[in-house]
Amino acid sequence: MEHNSIMRRRSVRKFEDRPVEQEKLEHLLRAAMQSPTAKDSRCWEFLVITDRAACEAISKMSEYAMCAAKAPAMVITMVNLHNTDPDTLWWVEDLSAATQTILIQAEEEGLGAVWLGMYPREERTSQLQAYFQLPEHIMPFAVIPLGYKQKEKPFEDRFDPAKVHWDTF
Repeated sequence: MEHNSIMRRRSVRKFEDRPVEQEKLEHLLRAAMQSPTAKDSRCWEFLVITDRAACEAISKMSEYAMCAAKAPAMVITMVNLHNTDPDTLWWVEDLSAATQTILIQAEEEGLGAVWLGMYPREERTSQLQAYFQLPEHIMPFAVIPLGYKQKEKPFEDRFDPAKVHWDTF
């Protein structure tokens, strides 16, 4: 099987100290907005962060977010709750798809990235909402630190035939 960007993608937490071009950041966002959404709601919003102080602050919002401090850029995927069905949580799938698409497009752009889960941890989402003064109807979902990789991670074949069931469990 060809090692395309989906197969090559790995979580990257160490980045070179150089900025990510605006054009590449826009490519990530364009790709994210091609992701599927329930009822075509397109309930996502994206906050692009390149400010060093903001990156440092985010790195302290979760014990798993330390890599954010040195990231040249970040994308925060967020849901606009005004654009969702109040009786369902389909937006979780919508934001998951958009977040994963950003990770794959980052690989396509020659960048590394990692998914830092914020939702559903209220202590994490409330810190992001307060720091960026987000309106109440904008809920942070994930933080994606990204940049040029300090080093390439080798391909790891994670296929496990024991986890595949054909026609019956």
